Amino acid sequence: QVQLVESGGGLVQAGDSLRLSCAASGRTFRSYAVGWFRQAPGKERVFLVGISRSGGRIAYADSVKGRFTISRDNAKNTVYLQINSLKPEDTAVYYCAAADGSSSYKTIAEYDYWGQGTQVTVSS
Repeated sequence: QVQLVESGGGLVQAGDSLRLSCAASGRTFRSYAVGWFRQAPGKERVFLVGISRSGGRIAYADSVKGRFTISRDNAKNTVYLQINSLKPEDTAVYYCAAADGSSSYKTIAEYDYWGQGTQVTVSS
């Protein structure tokens, strides 16, 4: 069992940067691939980026390449999402998720555990 807690969201202006954190409980966190998703009001939850257990494999959605960077620190049981040059269309609730076994990282069904989300609001 893994419990995930996201943090780092908030109200920012367009062009700002944020670093979101996904802190996990459990000593086996390094056994899980982790993904970040977001869900805007009235829209479906969409994949942003996923990272393998070791951090050696990363998959980004095309829409976020170049602005979003994922990293993980297994010693701290934490995965980070750095978001640069924020845009109003980045406004959403951001979720992290952990997968016991994963292939593409891109589908919701691959993930076994989810955090409660952190709100990011970008003003123009």
